Amino acid sequence: MSATVSFTAPTPHGPQRVTLAYARVGAGEPLILLHGIGHHRQAWDPVVDILATERDVIAVDLPGCGRSPALPDGLPYDLPTVNAVLGAFCAALELDRPHVAGNSLGGLLALELGRENLVRSVTALSPAGFWSEAERRYAFGVLRGMRATAQRLPLSLVERLSRSAAGRTVLTSTIYARPGRRSPEAVVAETLALAHAEGFFETLRAGRSVRFTDDVPGLPVTVAWGSRDRLLVPRQGIRAKHAIPRARLVRLPGCGHVPMNDDPALVARVVLDGSRAQPASALRTSFSTVTL
Repeated sequence: MSATVSFTAPTPHGPQRVTLAYARVGAGEPLILLHGIGHHRQAWDPVVDILATERDVIAVDLPGCGRSPALPDGLPYDLPTVNAVLGAFCAALELDRPHVAGNSLGGLLALELGRENLVRSVTALSPAGFWSEAERRYAFGVLRGMRATAQRLPLSLVERLSRSAAGRTVLTSTIYARPGRRSPEAVVAETLALAHAEGFFETLRAGRSVRFTDDVPGLPVTVAWGSRDRLLVPRQGIRAKHAIPRARLVRLPGCGHVPMNDDPALVARVVLDGSRAQPASALRTSFSTVTL
């Protein structure tokens, strides 16, 4: 069910009234899903129904993305502010330390929520923040190019391209390893979401100095990386493992930067496994992979 909720968030810049859009389905322990920069909550659609068999799934449009309004004037799109908003969102929905899964920017936000002990488990899919400076510059350049293209293309051309697998490849191959699997309607919607995302460049500016170097102790953490990620290259997963030694590091064979569409069954299994109670012996495991 799609809905919006307005609440007061205790941001680093003082209390602010914020509204977020979200969709909620399923039953069980709560699981929040966070998308990447310039995307929207529908990025998770390929896996939501599977996750909802075991979880109360809440897919969120981040501030200024999808159907969520921009942050109030003067609020930066930095990690402390957005995480304060997400913490207040959980409180508004009376979610007591939910599980959280995030992709790209959403993965970084999920790890930050875990570091602050606001959630009970974290699954991060190709999370931002484990890049070298050269890798960050490359990724930000690609993202700026994608945004410019989405804004320049006439809607009629986007719709025409989306009708063929070749056209969907032109529009989305940067983030999907198997773009032909994405539906035409979904490709049009996410191209428009990228073109209209408010706070896009503010988020990039805030991310220039971001490095995730802290451990996330005391809760299960899974970091998963697509083997065909062309935006944040897979070797960044090794850096994530070094920063979070107890994390379960999972390889997603044949998947791109947004893996939910490339292999929904595998991604859903990784998220559900990551949100299940794990014995102490599992948390001590230094490395594990999922292979096909």
